[in-house]
Amino acid sequence: MKTPIKDQFRVPPFLVFFLIHKMQFGVGILSYQRTLAKSSGHDAWMAVIITGIIVHSLIWMMYKILDKEKGDLIQVHQHTFGKWVGGILSVFFLVYFLAETIIVLRTYIEIIQVWMFPLMKTWPFTLIFLLCTYYCVSNGFRTVTGICFLGVVMPFYLFLIFLVPLEYSNFRNLLPVWDTSMKGIALSVLDMTFGFSGFPLLLLYYPFIQKPETSQKWAHYGNLFSMVIYLFVLLVTLVYFKQEHLLKTIWPTLTLWKIIELPFVERFEFIGITSWSIVILPIICLEVWGASRIAKQLFKMKQKKAVVIFLLVCLISCSLLRDRESIQLVARVVSFAGYFFYIYIPFLFIVHYIRFRVRKST
Repeated sequence: MKTPIKDQFRVPPFLVFFLIHKMQFGVGILSYQRTLAKSSGHDAWMAVIITGIIVHSLIWMMYKILDKEKGDLIQVHQHTFGKWVGGILSVFFLVYFLAETIIVLRTYIEIIQVWMFPLMKTWPFTLIFLLCTYYCVSNGFRTVTGICFLGVVMPFYLFLIFLVPLEYSNFRNLLPVWDTSMKGIALSVLDMTFGFSGFPLLLLYYPFIQKPETSQKWAHYGNLFSMVIYLFVLLVTLVYFKQEHLLKTIWPTLTLWKIIELPFVERFEFIGITSWSIVILPIICLEVWGASRIAKQLFKMKQKKAVVIFLLVCLISCSLLRDRESIQLVARVVSFAGYFFYIYIPFLFIVHYIRFRVRKST
């Protein structure tokens, strides 16, 4: 029998908005436009809407499972598949959260090295960042949630900057509409799934929400907000860049920031990249918290000890990823593993529904 979470460790339902949105919004927004344009050109905006709708349906399924189970991912797996199979599936979630932590942090460090400090070594910055992560995670889920709140509110001013490129934009770049094949749109949807990843963490922090059954609307609002932001930034990019130019630009968002000039700073992208650290930190904290929570539940180890172990793994792994080729290889593997959730959650929903009905009838 699991020990119920005390109210003093829980967060209000409305903060689920920030938890969902924060996990969907990281380094991907700095480069996703190029990836989508490769497959579907100026119709890439359709993929953002389709992916957002798919994630809405997955969030609904997760809440249906969790509201019935009144527990977290570990309990759902054990009650649905048994102790051993459920434990193996939970370990997969643990490994995925840890792998996503590594690739998000290493990609951000790569951006710093390319745009700001080409001679900077990887491990010192990684160490400092992970020490901040330990401080946040070791203080509990409420602190992690507070960091997610700040990670949404504080850097929001950067999105006002995207209004500046509209002065130099050509809206005819969006025409003709639906000029791409269904195959191209489908490939873009697959590419966009990584940008919306992170929502499965809801399966772990659900018991830490006050009256969790009332938080579903906030989860949907968070996902909708992510979809609107992704759509807005993508449309600005498509009307500003020509297709041939966009396909050769690795980080289109940073290139858009380059056109901004202020009297006190010549290169605004430096401010943007620096401010993005407060965007990345909550993602790392929540991923590490999720992985350590699974370790605590499955292996009966102290969560702080698990956090230290996982942070050491992240430090070593980030240091071993030395060039862009290795970073991209790991990113592709993590993205491919992320497709699993889009298939697994509907599967879990169906199996859990059948098992729940069988238990109820007996």
